[in-house]
Amino acid sequence: MLWLVCILLGFIFQIATIIILEYRNPGKAIAWMFILFLFPLIGFILYYFVAQDYRKRKKVRRRGPRLFQEVRATLRKQSTIVNSAEDMHQEEFWHQERLFGLLTHVSDSPITGCNRTKVLSDGEAAFSEMLEAMETAKHHIHMEFYIFRADRIGTKFQDVMIRKVKEGVQVRLICDGLGSYHLPKSFVRNLQEHGVEVYMFLPPLIAVMDRRLNYRNHRKILVVDGTVGFVGGMNVGDDYLGLYEKMGYWRDTQLKIEGDAVYYLQSTFLGDWRLASGQRLFHQDFFPEHHCNTDEQVQILVSGPDQHGDVIQEVVFGAISVAKKRIWITSPYFIPDQSIYTGLLTAAVSGIEVIVILPYQSDNRLVKLASLSYVEELLRAGVKFYQYRKGFVHAKVLIVDDLLASVGTANMDMRSFFYNFEMTALMFDQSPIQKLSRDFEQDIEDSSPITLREFSRRSLRQKGAEKLARLLSPLL
Repeated sequence: MLWLVCILLGFIFQIATIIILEYRNPGKAIAWMFILFLFPLIGFILYYFVAQDYRKRKKVRRRGPRLFQEVRATLRKQSTIVNSAEDMHQEEFWHQERLFGLLTHVSDSPITGCNRTKVLSDGEAAFSEMLEAMETAKHHIHMEFYIFRADRIGTKFQDVMIRKVKEGVQVRLICDGLGSYHLPKSFVRNLQEHGVEVYMFLPPLIAVMDRRLNYRNHRKILVVDGTVGFVGGMNVGDDYLGLYEKMGYWRDTQLKIEGDAVYYLQSTFLGDWRLASGQRLFHQDFFPEHHCNTDEQVQILVSGPDQHGDVIQEVVFGAISVAKKRIWITSPYFIPDQSIYTGLLTAAVSGIEVIVILPYQSDNRLVKLASLSYVEELLRAGVKFYQYRKGFVHAKVLIVDDLLASVGTANMDMRSFFYNFEMTALMFDQSPIQKLSRDFEQDIEDSSPITLREFSRRSLRQKGAEKLARLLSPLL
């Protein structure tokens, strides 16, 4: 009888610990308690190693954003900063003081006014531009990817990196320790032996021991000589070229940037480099002055557990809150938190056109089930959903009216908003917004609509699986 009391007390202790530590995140607390009920002791051990609040790590805050603080004054002197809503190119923005205030106060990266962007809509176009830019490097190449594969395109990147090192160019590469877990050590060793500096961001064993396994670096950054940069949904692998038979054609969006905004891609890379390697890098050649001959307005948003606040989530919420005509979203994973969910529902009920494009074929069944669990409720409110049929859509795009558009690494899900290290670029000029809108309209042509009548007829088994996945969604 005594052993039964001890087990019960132990179980109560585990539940109480989760409730006390996660009182600010009830959805997360419920998900962990559900796991605890299924696997009483194992669930608590998992919670101990996986659920640590990364923001409480003082060394992370010290090594990451502090570096940015040190160079911010330099960047602002060299950048064309947009200081008021009246300075925005669009008249529509002149009446959005509240949104402008959010954008300028929630992020350390300002809206800059001396940029040129190019939207790249598939892997072939993106990799071609990225490799071409790398070939022009004279001083440095800085790369950061969640996934880097040792396949055909990965080998092309490797060859260019090694060749540029021989030409005297500094080449640095960060790969996420979990996302690039299958990258062969021989591939990395070959790079290092030829002078490429390579570091893994939180390798799994270190992450487990330090209780940070749940926090991954999902950013995709390429900076060449501090003047050209790339950001978007694409990692380095043949799957992004549509060469994986299982996934087929891979639809993604990458953004090429020239101008002021590259400074903020660079500063983010340097902060991540310090976290991964322990090295503090700063040189004026990383932030070269440039002549302003273009005037696109761009803002780089950085979000992650090393930052104060959930910048990308807050900006997404703020943007959809001011929408008057349309909210168009493309995301491979759709697990909105309560505020984003309510914002989309309210917008649709108000008569705003809300369209979400999801993949028909997903690379993660559990996440797909969780995504579908939100569909019926939003369909009833008037949100339109489409499933991409041409292949697999991996783009992360948000378009709000003709006001702004975003391209980045963050999915429309809670993992991207609250756990991962992410980055997104906001664009405010008509040229990139119109290009993204045309791509979106083409994606709709390549998709099939989800109708309420058909979707509501799915089996009880399917609905049950979706509800179970929804319960776990704060952890996915």
